[in-house]
Amino acid sequence: MLMKDYRSIYEEWLLNPYFDEATKDELRSIADDENEIKERFYQDLEFGTAGLRGIIGAGTNRMNIYVVRKATQGLANYIKSQGGADKGVAIAYDSRHMSPEFAQEAALTLAANGIKAYKFESLRPTPELSFAVRELGCIAGINITASHNPPEYNGYKVYWEDGAQFTPPHDKGVTAEVLNITDISTVKTTTEEAAREKGMYEIIGADLDDKYIAHVKAQVVNQDAINQMQKDIKIVYTPLHGTGNLPARRALKEIGFTHVYVVPQQELPDGDFPTVSYPNPEAEEAFELGLALAKEKDADLVLATDPDADRLGVYVKDEKSGEYIPLTGNMSGSLLCEYVLSQKKERGAIPPDGQVVKSIVTTNLVDAVAKAYGCELIEVLTGFKYIGQQILKEEATGCGTYMFGLEESYGCLIGTYARDKDAISATVALCEAAAYYKTKGMTLWDAMTALYEKYGYYKDAVTSISLKGLEGQEKIKAIMEAMRKETPAEVGGYQVLSARDYKLDTVKDMGTGEVSPTGLPQSDVLYYELTEDGWLCVRPSGTEPKIKFYYGVKGASMADADERSAKLGDAVMAMVDKMM
Repeated sequence: MLMKDYRSIYEEWLLNPYFDEATKDELRSIADDENEIKERFYQDLEFGTAGLRGIIGAGTNRMNIYVVRKATQGLANYIKSQGGADKGVAIAYDSRHMSPEFAQEAALTLAANGIKAYKFESLRPTPELSFAVRELGCIAGINITASHNPPEYNGYKVYWEDGAQFTPPHDKGVTAEVLNITDISTVKTTTEEAAREKGMYEIIGADLDDKYIAHVKAQVVNQDAINQMQKDIKIVYTPLHGTGNLPARRALKEIGFTHVYVVPQQELPDGDFPTVSYPNPEAEEAFELGLALAKEKDADLVLATDPDADRLGVYVKDEKSGEYIPLTGNMSGSLLCEYVLSQKKERGAIPPDGQVVKSIVTTNLVDAVAKAYGCELIEVLTGFKYIGQQILKEEATGCGTYMFGLEESYGCLIGTYARDKDAISATVALCEAAAYYKTKGMTLWDAMTALYEKYGYYKDAVTSISLKGLEGQEKIKAIMEAMRKETPAEVGGYQVLSARDYKLDTVKDMGTGEVSPTGLPQSDVLYYELTEDGWLCVRPSGTEPKIKFYYGVKGASMADADERSAKLGDAVMAMVDKMM
């Protein structure tokens, strides 16, 4: 869509009888706000690392039933071109505003195109949708969620038949089909009654819940530790008004934990997320109520899942100070990787071709963990779909056995029953690990400290700059191009050893000038390997109007690592300020 067309498209939405009166009333209310009209219509919402995501409202650059129908029509056209129409599509949704409506519209557009929709009866976590796609033998899946975004957002994630979010060539194929739809009013839809009569619409639920929970429980590696400590471990959990409440509590109960306390103010689904400014388990405010309950109950750990329950945040108790300490996604992921691999090694269950998979912005601590247990470390682009793609590659080639996968953004996957990060499974695993370490007289914080002492004090951080709207997009693009054009010789006192440009598919050795390919798909990402195990990675967010700066260091102690990290972070921001 060209910039100059936004006003004419706005007028078309007002005049076309295809659009309902509520939509038109909303658009009439902004008639005198030219900038708002531009923001809503200057482009179509685009697929990023997590699919389609945007502010709910009327317009081509907003999330609404018409944009959902169009996206689904494009998906349906692509499915038919791939000969997969007879396999059907699974659909799930979370607790956000308009999630049930968007799921229903997607189902009816699929049905109108002769593709059966399997829609969950009520909200479900993202990993269960991934599991359902595989379990039902579907060609694709749709998940209506905006993960941890603020309440005004919703989104639309597409999964392919392997259960992972779609990757090339399918993402490009679906996107091309969506872009080919020039008249949104030509998109097909039908009624639920008609769809049911043709056998194109089926409600799913309890049967898949049972199978999914069974797979989550099957990932437990030391049930004896749980049995020994199940009455001594106290767990506080919050679903942050999202989908995690029922499955997390069920899984914990069925494996034997008896002291699970759910934060009552955040227990029930609520798209307004009234107790937090936004439902992000990375944010300190998300834990305020949970920590208060933890202190009351003297809990061992506090867990929070985001609204679609694919990401897990955690605080663990330090018995020495009596305080609860937050673990970043890098920390909890590395701790779980160490726990799972150590337990499997004890049982002789790590094969010679075992692999640990992580995204390029994830801590180097997990590299050290993988090496210690004889596992190959595989790096992939940001987006858990690429970890899912690696699992599929292992299955297709017979080379490599998946042991563990993680992203720094508070997500990991144990097992291959799903192909997206699973906070329900991670919740179970962390509670299991707490039980195991308690049999050794250790807390999870003790275990984390032991991990640092074993491998080194790795410290990782991320800083984001929000730049909204069209002007923001241009600034993000300018920053990326400026850094791409001139590679820094050093950052914060660390010399740049090599520079990877995933958009140009180059890795340049700064010492020799030698250039080699990255070996990964094209992506607008820059990565700098620094001296002393340091690193810096820059990329635009695929889900939010942000540019992100990830960086990591390794220190001789926790205090040393903290100091090094702060210094590098300041240097990165100073470098960016010059480009703003």
